Amino acid sequence: MVYPKFYDEVETIKITDELSDTLGAFEDGNIEFSYLDIVKSAGHSCPTVAGAFLMFKEGLKRLESPKRGEINIYLKEDISEGVTGVISNVATQITGATSKSGFHGLNGKYDRRGLMHFNADITSSMRLVDRSGKTIDIDYDPNGLAPNPKMSPLMQKTLSGTASSEQKEEFKELWQERVERILKFPEVVITIK
Repeated sequence: MVYPKFYDEVETIKITDELSDTLGAFEDGNIEFSYLDIVKSAGHSCPTVAGAFLMFKEGLKRLESPKRGEINIYLKEDISEGVTGVISNVATQITGATSKSGFHGLNGKYDRRGLMHFNADITSSMRLVDRSGKTIDIDYDPNGLAPNPKMSPLMQKTLSGTASSEQKEEFKELWQERVERILKFPEVVITIK
């Protein structure tokens, strides 16, 4: 599998999952998610996937002992609006949280349903709340790291089928170059309250 090498340079997300320990999946329930893991699940790497990864990487650091399956996630928009669906998929992969589907638990424990909330009455893009009630509000705005001006016309040509092979390759490089900048400079695109 060939992919941009910067994926391997991104700091991983570490979280504990008591269910995985209970069932013997990971020793002590310690799980680590790389950016590559998230890209494989999403099927692509883009500013939204990178932003979602960063929101969780930075947000979870600020929770005390975050545990997978024990974090409520509040998203300001509806699941069908904009990129909310993509963000919620990344959220589910990292935290296990779902709204209605997902794991229903074992003997009254580890239920992952009802932890994802859409159309939330919040002023931030996303809010994380752990079982202790600690709240982290997170905003993501990639506009601080604008795309290369050549990217938009190249995207149009690529999507319309009129791009040459060289133009397609240039578009891919410029697209991933922006994603790399976003991942390398979280302080520019992420605000945490």
